[in-house]
Amino acid sequence: MGIRLGDNQYGKAEVRLVHIDRGTDVHRIKDISVTSQLRGDFEAVHVEGDNANCIPTDTQKNTVYAFAKENNGVGAVEDFALLLARHFVDEHDCVQGARQEIEEYGWDRIATADGPHDHSFVRRGGETRTTVVTKDGDQEWVVSGLDGLTVLKSTGSEFHGYPKTKYTTLKETTDRILATDVTARWRYIGTDVDWDKAYASVRAILLETFATTHSLALQQTLYAMGTAVLEAHPEIAEVKFSMPNNHHFLVDLSPFGLDNPNEVFFAADRPYGKIEATVERDDAPDAGRAWETVPGFV
Repeated sequence: MGIRLGDNQYGKAEVRLVHIDRGTDVHRIKDISVTSQLRGDFEAVHVEGDNANCIPTDTQKNTVYAFAKENNGVGAVEDFALLLARHFVDEHDCVQGARQEIEEYGWDRIATADGPHDHSFVRRGGETRTTVVTKDGDQEWVVSGLDGLTVLKSTGSEFHGYPKTKYTTLKETTDRILATDVTARWRYIGTDVDWDKAYASVRAILLETFATTHSLALQQTLYAMGTAVLEAHPEIAEVKFSMPNNHHFLVDLSPFGLDNPNEVFFAADRPYGKIEATVERDDAPDAGRAWETVPGFV
């Protein structure tokens, strides 16, 4: 009985890339996930462990980041995928085929009273509107909210002045990407409310406050968002938030002879900071059983 190697391919999956075009004061964002897979003369690495023709998956990842810089951004994802595929096949004799899969995540500029914001965005899709109604005898409580409101500021965010210990490696910054997935719940006072109108207004306030607050910490931004909602809506007693800090780390392109002036980032999905807090009126009526069926909030 003979044994042989069948069809095979390998590569780097889900390379997360965020590119910020800072060519003007109106920034443009490109958010993609690239899966690169190569096919070719790779029998020796499988059968003998001979890596002479094995282009590291790490090299494929680095190529994605470097090409984003060398080509002044990503452009159409079809063009970027073609660029990568042609590079791998044309530059490496051992590579006979390449599969480049790209997913693009759309972002829209956050609307403000002064028009679309120059450098704050809201991600399209993935958002869920929620409500929990609790009735106990004659008492009724309504807790509404939203999940998965993904927002990002490409500038206008700082983080510095924190305690330093022997375990601290985080560098202070006066210009960073601030990104989070907003989960918010708000408790209404009474039930005589235009629910659709209130929801639309709260959502708009959350977005505009995130966009226009110059942030010194995600906690500060959270508090400003909650305060703005309560100031505009006397029918809301409190707002509870759970907001991860979706870190974006600057990619070191110096090994490839390239600089990176806050343009090419690695979007890390974990670990992440998790910020939770309640912003409330000091004279709000007691919550009663309103939060008993809304677990997971402080």
